[in-house]
Amino acid sequence: VFEEEHHILYLDHGGVIVAIKDTSIPLKILKFSVDEGQTWSIHNFTSTSVFVDGLLSEPGDETLVMTVFGHISYRSDWELVKVDFRPSFPRECTDDDYESWELTNLQGDRCIMGQQRSFRKRKISSWCIKGRSFTSALTSTVCECVNADFLCDYGFERSAPLKSESSKCFADFWFHPEAPPEDCVLGQAYTSSTGYRKVISNVCEGGVDLQQNLAQHMCPLIAPKGLQISIREESLAVKPGEDITFIVRQEQGDILNTKYQVDLGDGFKAIYVNLTMTGEPIRHRYENPGIYRVSVKAENVAGHDEAVVFVQVNSPLQALNLEVVPVVGRNQEVNLTAIILPKNPNLTVFYWWIGNNLQPLLTLDNFLVTKFADTGDIRVTVQASCGSSMLQDSKVVHIFDHFHVLPLKFTKHLDMYNPDIPEWREDIGRVVTRLLAKETNIPEETLMTVVKPGLPTTADLHVLLPANQPKRKRSVTSDKRIAAIKQALNAHNISFFLRGGYWVLVTLADSSSDSQRIGGGGGYWAIVVLFVICLVAVGAFILYKKLPGRNVYAQMHNEKEQEMTSPVNHSEDTQNIIQG
Repeated sequence: VFEEEHHILYLDHGGVIVAIKDTSIPLKILKFSVDEGQTWSIHNFTSTSVFVDGLLSEPGDETLVMTVFGHISYRSDWELVKVDFRPSFPRECTDDDYESWELTNLQGDRCIMGQQRSFRKRKISSWCIKGRSFTSALTSTVCECVNADFLCDYGFERSAPLKSESSKCFADFWFHPEAPPEDCVLGQAYTSSTGYRKVISNVCEGGVDLQQNLAQHMCPLIAPKGLQISIREESLAVKPGEDITFIVRQEQGDILNTKYQVDLGDGFKAIYVNLTMTGEPIRHRYENPGIYRVSVKAENVAGHDEAVVFVQVNSPLQALNLEVVPVVGRNQEVNLTAIILPKNPNLTVFYWWIGNNLQPLLTLDNFLVTKFADTGDIRVTVQASCGSSMLQDSKVVHIFDHFHVLPLKFTKHLDMYNPDIPEWREDIGRVVTRLLAKETNIPEETLMTVVKPGLPTTADLHVLLPANQPKRKRSVTSDKRIAAIKQALNAHNISFFLRGGYWVLVTLADSSSDSQRIGGGGGYWAIVVLFVICLVAVGAFILYKKLPGRNVYAQMHNEKEQEMTSPVNHSEDTQNIIQG
């Protein structure tokens, strides 16, 4: 009727049709029709244009009163304009003002949805009000069924190429008409479709019946299919001793005559009947960490089906330590090792971040071998994820082009007091570095003693090159520092006390070998540092407590300065020990 969108409102059972353009500009005219939209008239409903938001009738489509609501401007309040069409109609309609009208479709068929209906409507020449008591329906007659009252049933479609209502319905290639339904129970009967079904809400009777001659079939024993096992908590990772609930479902197949064999992976096995029908969950609790294969097998005479789920039972991570050599050469392989407590083999995922790289490297092993192409300080971070727990540790690695490595070796007596934990190794390395720097007047920041993990106890002394010296003087300076370290060790000037009466002396076992120089050539120089431990009193070398699978260093850091001091001469030291 209109080229643009309009707000439409029907008044007096369609006796008056009102239309107002749906636009973003203000309006003050409306259009109305009293002859079912064949002709339209224009009416000014307000003297001031308003932005129309909608139309309302009062109280419904039985009256001739309507309301236009909108606003004059976007900042103004609502404007309500009442329009009353009652004065335009002089009287109420009588029976002579109506005529009968039969409903037909576009093809001219009068039987629609199985019935033929006739209505009455106001004559176009009549100018009257229908009123609240007006009813449009006159008669309704049920029609006989024809082919057009039926559609193709589920799984069927019209034959190509016309696919008209006169063509037959054939089963699709994927559909089996005689297949039993999913809820078919052994001993019951079911009917297979002929390919047709009556249109929903169609009330036709008699005539053509395309649904007749339905075939009856007995429900066979159907093999289980679509077996599923899930966890109610929706988490496949649990802690030892935590309750877990398994839910078993079956999409297809017989349920009453099917047995379900359940294996929870830790030795628990059981056979259930009607497991999926009752919906009874299976509750269990795993006591030991590990990966458990949980399986359910449904089986009857017709066949079987199986479902499997893997459950991870792991203890939360308690500690994580990143083991890495603090000083490495450029383009040399370095081993990054993550030590976790407790150890969960095959259950922990490690995320490695090298420098400022936002994309981590993922490994199932607790180590990573890598290289550093540029010199400088690079931070290495590792995260260990096990179940719902995650820990992180980070270390800074110093990369140089040239530096010396002096391998150190201790006597086997020190192994008796080595708890093999990072804190203890860092303390021993820090003490040796401090004493060497004090005795040789070498800057402490250019020396770094790294005690290696494991037994026997060994270490590497890293002699770094000063960054503020010219390159041609660095080799001379390094030789002087190495000679000074060698002289201090040969003179037995490196010694310290431990609380409890232990006197540790650092000596150089072999003074004829050379040092290993990283990045600058040279030979190999092994310095064997001998710790002479004199046990003259009963005491503890290091206090530590025992945890599952590991010794944890418990010496307080604020006591280190009191425990380790450098003596003036050895005779006074010995006298103090004897008195102690």
